[in-house]
Amino acid sequence: MDAVRHVNLEQLYELRVRADKPLRANLGGVFCFLGESGRAERAEGALVPTRKEVADTLFAASGYSVYSVAEQIKGGFLTGACGERIGIAGSYVYEGGGVLSVHAVTSLCIRIPHAVKGCAEEIYAACLAGGLRSLLLMSPPGLGKTTMLRDLSCLVCERTKCNVLVCDERGELSAGDTGATADVMRYADKLTAFTAGIRAMRPDLIVTDELLSSDYAAVERAVCAGICVFASAHLVRLSDVPRRIFDRYIFLDGLGSVGRICGADDDLD
Repeated sequence: MDAVRHVNLEQLYELRVRADKPLRANLGGVFCFLGESGRAERAEGALVPTRKEVADTLFAASGYSVYSVAEQIKGGFLTGACGERIGIAGSYVYEGGGVLSVHAVTSLCIRIPHAVKGCAEEIYAACLAGGLRSLLLMSPPGLGKTTMLRDLSCLVCERTKCNVLVCDERGELSAGDTGATADVMRYADKLTAFTAGIRAMRPDLIVTDELLSSDYAAVERAVCAGICVFASAHLVRLSDVPRRIFDRYIFLDGLGSVGRICGADDDLD
């Protein structure tokens, strides 16, 4: 894509590719339009992808084999070769009470992972200087939780040399360095990854992202077994956390830069 060649890729966090609508990008935490020469001030100067171009982009991201990633697509996303999370909007087809496929894809949300070395230093100093503790990072989508978790994994590996298990259900968390003493399990659901990982890999710490309410039982099982857990969730209030099983709760607000910390709370139980 010519437009991307004219922007600073280190600042490119997200592309919004919508059929018959202006191309937009998140550059350094701020959305703008993209034209043939890069950033465009107004929609009139932006590229406008066609439905075919949206479909071709998805086909290329699948490694030119949509069938090989059919299960991911049923979940509404696809993970690219370099860990890009590609969200999919289109027409969902159901069969037998479950998603059969997604047709007529009209929009893609391409999130580009970045390693921001040292971005989790503040969290480490405030919460982990005295030893490992279980942490939950909380914020709306797109404010740096995955980037923070990846850097936390690196810092723990570097400073404690403990065994870290990265449970990467979507193939995004491990897109980059997770540390010299980290092992990675990709594309397994939380229950499978936690159960198999605890039995087979003997981790001191498990790092995972995007907890759903149904995932807290697996996390609680690990915590009760004496294993610390670093995780993230799309939450903005402590009162919305389904189970109080973490030692610290970290809030990110994204003001000024992706991953900015706006607060941390001890478990209230």
